[in-house]
Amino acid sequence: MAIAYRQRIDDDTEFALWKIEEAADELYVKLQLKDDEKAVFDSLGNSKRHLHWLGTRVLLRTMLSTDEYIDCKVDVHGKPYLVNHPYYISFSHSFDYAAVMISRKYQVGIDIEQVKQKVERIAHKFMRPEELDFISEARKIEELYVCWCAKEAVYKCYGQKTVSFLDNILLEPFSFEGHGVVNAQLNKGDVNIDYQVGYQQYEDYMVGYVIQDRQ
Repeated sequence: MAIAYRQRIDDDTEFALWKIEEAADELYVKLQLKDDEKAVFDSLGNSKRHLHWLGTRVLLRTMLSTDEYIDCKVDVHGKPYLVNHPYYISFSHSFDYAAVMISRKYQVGIDIEQVKQKVERIAHKFMRPEELDFISEARKIEELYVCWCAKEAVYKCYGQKTVSFLDNILLEPFSFEGHGVVNAQLNKGDVNIDYQVGYQQYEDYMVGYVIQDRQ
């Protein structure tokens, strides 16, 4: 399967989705893995997790259009980064899809989630009362997924484990139209950052994506 969806944000930033229809061995042979990476892959076992791990890395290689070895590591907070390529990156996956966002200039964050009714049961765990107040009854499930994906994208972009979706990331009201922008603020101690988070509904999935200017 090739890239299923690709969106360019600006001249330096884009994201793409890959529908994982291949078997693990088909994806595995597309990669150049060192022993430590092979050990990480082997530790995932024979589950959907190992397909997601492979799928994000095959998609990254496809987006970078390179035959070189891609040295992809994670920092102490679990945020992925590239050692030998000049890009900031973010990974996500959900069921049959892998998602990757890359940028030459900006920290980025992306999240993809399959839209399901169960989100309503846990909304109070990541949404403040004032945020729940602007969710419409007509599109409640979709809008809750926009909120979850937006907060997850901000969390990944900022890249610190200690950030709480409920306490530290606040969203402003928005009108759901299948795609658009949500304004968000990350407030934690002395850190106050404003974000404009894009969202896109793709089939029965929701995607949230964001960039953060380092200047």
